[in-house]
Amino acid sequence: MFRQINHFRYDILDVRKELVNTSFKNPAKRISEIPLVQIRPFKNTARKNYSRDKLDELAASIEKNGIIQPLIIRKLKDSEYELIAGERRLRAAAICGLATVPCMIISCSDAEAGLFSLNENLQRSELNFFEEAEIINNIISHCHITRQELAGNIGKKASAVANKLSVLDLGHDERDIILKANLTEYHAKAILKISDKTERRIVLSEIVENNMNVTQSEEYIEHLLHTPKSNRRHSQYQKAIIKDIRIFENTIENAVKTMRESGISAVEIQTENDNFIEYVIRIPKSPEPTDHNGLIA
Repeated sequence: MFRQINHFRYDILDVRKELVNTSFKNPAKRISEIPLVQIRPFKNTARKNYSRDKLDELAASIEKNGIIQPLIIRKLKDSEYELIAGERRLRAAAICGLATVPCMIISCSDAEAGLFSLNENLQRSELNFFEEAEIINNIISHCHITRQELAGNIGKKASAVANKLSVLDLGHDERDIILKANLTEYHAKAILKISDKTERRIVLSEIVENNMNVTQSEEYIEHLLHTPKSNRRHSQYQKAIIKDIRIFENTIENAVKTMRESGISAVEIQTENDNFIEYVIRIPKSPEPTDHNGLIA
């Protein structure tokens, strides 16, 4: 089994030093130029999306300066290699039209290659939390190691690994909604408390529509879970019950602001006591000229 590693995210240069010196068997003594067509992506990677703009920037740098840091590959058979580290450089090299790339060829097991690829990918800030979880899951599945073994070799508790993987219980359509709405990993874990998939989609829609933060989402979900299902089913199609009423206040204020910007001299009067907040909005039946501050001229 591979050596103990203390953190998910650590200096990748230290890992490359480990690759050359100790961790893997029979590392190459020199850098070789390998044709791009002979290199295939790492089989267990879960990363699918790469920013074209960033790849173009990297390609421009490679055109000017060349590939400074060699890719790391392992040989599968004659004229066929598997990429372990450096997929962005490989893609950018293809954009540049390079025929070959500098590579360090190593010999390693699936588990060793998987762990190194895992750490190489996890340090990429642009990875989303679903991709991180998929990478970890792929390493466990394809390298024939347990969660406990993986956790022990990255200096984490098995519960932390299980917690990271839990977001994969969400369907791909749910993941897409979460990512497009820029929700966080904590949102995703809160949503998982809803076991019924249909209800979960409704809850997710409410969270997105009402722009709930993590605390508001958790409170909303806890409210639902403590509501009898017979009543909950009726309220599924209603607006979310949110304890933080500032969302509704902002909605009213924005509506009045929009009317004023449109030339309607709407007046908003707010009063508050210990029991409630009262809003009175007066909209004239005929337009009145207003200045830029929404006041009657």
